[in-house]
Amino acid sequence: MHQTLPQMVFDRIERFADRTALRRKINGTYQDISWQQFGRQIRAFAGSLLSLGLKPEQQAAIMAPNCPEWAFADLAILSVGARTVPIYHTEGLKTIAHILADAECRILFTHSALLATELLKQRDKLPQLKTIILLEGSAEAEEVLSLESFLELAEQTPATQLETLLQSGQRKDLATLVYTSGTTGEPKGAMLSHDNILSNVEACSQLIKIGPEDQCLSFLPLSHIFERMAGYYLMLYQGVVIAYAESIDTVPANLIEVKPTIVISVPRLYEKMYNRVLERVTTGPWLKKQLFFWAIKVGKQKVAREQQGQTPTPLQTTLLDIFEKLVFCKIKDRLGGRLRFFISGGAPLVKEIAEFFLAAGVPIYEGYGLTETSPVIAVNYPGKHRLGTVGLPLQSQEVKIAEDGELLVKGPNVFLGYWKNPERSAEALKDGWFCTGDIGALDNDGFLTITDRKKDIIVTAGGKNIAPQELENLLKTDKFISSVMIYGDQRPYLTALVVPDFEALQKYAAYKKIDFLDHCDLVNHPQILNLIRRRIDKLQRPFPSFRQIKRFTLLSRDFSGEKGEVTPTLKIKRNIVGKRFAKVLEDLYRQAGEAIHDTSYCTTGSEAEKTGVEKP
Repeated sequence: MHQTLPQMVFDRIERFADRTALRRKINGTYQDISWQQFGRQIRAFAGSLLSLGLKPEQQAAIMAPNCPEWAFADLAILSVGARTVPIYHTEGLKTIAHILADAECRILFTHSALLATELLKQRDKLPQLKTIILLEGSAEAEEVLSLESFLELAEQTPATQLETLLQSGQRKDLATLVYTSGTTGEPKGAMLSHDNILSNVEACSQLIKIGPEDQCLSFLPLSHIFERMAGYYLMLYQGVVIAYAESIDTVPANLIEVKPTIVISVPRLYEKMYNRVLERVTTGPWLKKQLFFWAIKVGKQKVAREQQGQTPTPLQTTLLDIFEKLVFCKIKDRLGGRLRFFISGGAPLVKEIAEFFLAAGVPIYEGYGLTETSPVIAVNYPGKHRLGTVGLPLQSQEVKIAEDGELLVKGPNVFLGYWKNPERSAEALKDGWFCTGDIGALDNDGFLTITDRKKDIIVTAGGKNIAPQELENLLKTDKFISSVMIYGDQRPYLTALVVPDFEALQKYAAYKKIDFLDHCDLVNHPQILNLIRRRIDKLQRPFPSFRQIKRFTLLSRDFSGEKGEVTPTLKIKRNIVGKRFAKVLEDLYRQAGEAIHDTSYCTTGSEAEKTGVEKP
């Protein structure tokens, strides 16, 4: 059993040697980094960190997009007995400074020379920060080192010093402080040990067979524990090749170039893929459209039988063999042609989307977890895949449902507490159980379902308890809807802030010959408001009246991470959005007898305009 993460990685370096470990795109071509080259880089980074004076039990931060240098820096920090503090590379300066100060980071790796300059202006607030290392570009200040200058320092460190530190690491040692993005309050540093993460890696590795012949496309931020454990440490543990996407925007092109067998993502990617596939089909020739929907129908029938433990009928098998060549292969080609499966986490996946991709022969294995559980608590996997659930809890831990429906977890993957925050640690850890804050249920076969966040439950003025995520996620399957936040706590009925999919909406406007100048003009148009109302009403029809949205406001922009409205994993910060749009939401609640109407809300620069259109 490995004691630390770097010990595990160096064991794999020795085992796989000349095989490819990592791939990155340089000058338009993906280039390979072997396991041996990987090991040399880790040692060089570690030697340079020791030359800079980084000691065991100190902290060093990484703020950069996914790239090989992220892994080199992380494993080097851990190799010398220090702790890695990952920071989202899209965070604002205020949050970055807060994390660096709170974690007492002595060293920062970053790709941004501009950030380095801004941080130097705040040196009085960051007394612990001694050195900033630029992973890209040249340095122009004494406290800032270019990557080349940094690596030259490695020669000053005896190899035996690093080897001693590497071998002295213990499984119980603190490995990282992961600041939870959180939907409320300041970020908190979750303390995860090597044991926390390795126990999760080891448990997950027993469920899905992957190895050196597999390749994973990495694009979710490594600063998030989901990608860091599942898309990085787990892949290294199993010897899987990690290929780095150029950016989130280039993922469609990189899928075709890399031809991965594994893709790990949050549901937003699958929602976009689903809507794009449907859009291409519905705007295509009539015959192709009929063939596509017939194929999906038969595929879903097969899925339904398999979910009940039955085998497909001979006719279904024959038809699906034909549809594979005529329909499904085209979907798979857009994913690179070799994809074995998707893994989904970070937010709830709509059952309809999971069913659609499974019908097309591309399973999405949904899982569930939190930063504080390193992160996986439960996951679906081959042979144990139940749609609409987040899978079976890992056998390495215990789970139970509290009287109020909250999911509680106990096991080696549960974190050590929050950094310098004993009060919040005591609230989260009670009698050895971690209180997840999520409402869950276990079926007769042990599959776990998560219905909502405990703090997000809406209690209407009529006393109805409503979990908003189910309807929010269902609405996002519509091609004209990008984001939704349902509102209504202590109110007589539900309302919502709705962000349209502007690309789809503009095509609709062109088809309907609707003239508009910009997004504000578009969402103001009565025909657009009526379109969204009709589609919302159709989707929410199966829900009881008290769970239906009575009024909504159509926004002219999406919820923004830069404005602090969503977390880096795109979860809406309800309290912040609620405060920012308080007047808009208040206007949706009128005195009894007033006409029900939906509205739009436009923000252009410093100007804001709200208009109302009578509901048809």
